Amino acid sequence: MLPVARERLVVIDGDALLTKAARLLNDRHMNLVVACGKTEAMVGVVTKTDIVRQLGHCSGSGCTAPVAAVMTKDVTYCRPSELLHDVWSIMKERNLLHIPIVDDDFKPIGVINARDALLALLEGTEYQEALLRDYVMGIGYR
Repeated sequence: MLPVARERLVVIDGDALLTKAARLLNDRHMNLVVACGKTEAMVGVVTKTDIVRQLGHCSGSGCTAPVAAVMTKDVTYCRPSELLHDVWSIMKERNLLHIPIVDDDFKPIGVINARDALLALLEGTEYQEALLRDYVMGIGYR
């Protein structure tokens, strides 16, 4: 798991008001908050897009909807044991910017950002390229 994935994790109770999720998203360079239930397991995710969509439909007291009313419940997630390349393939295929990382009990432990995943994969490729170049040039492995 990428170290930055733990830093990107923002969790909220599924019963919390959407305004609280909006404040969390406003304070961070994130687009996704993981909603959890009573057992601290992931029950869904809320994005900035979800909040904007809800605000477009609300007026007065209708703006106090709970997170559970607008969150995505069918969440694409990954496990810490999955290869970053495989996670990146899923993100690319489903056009996702973030994927939550959950443990065996579905408790969130991080969030992978597409940019971070791509940078990590690129660094690995550049290192392998340097090793191959050194080997071919007769320098040997580092």
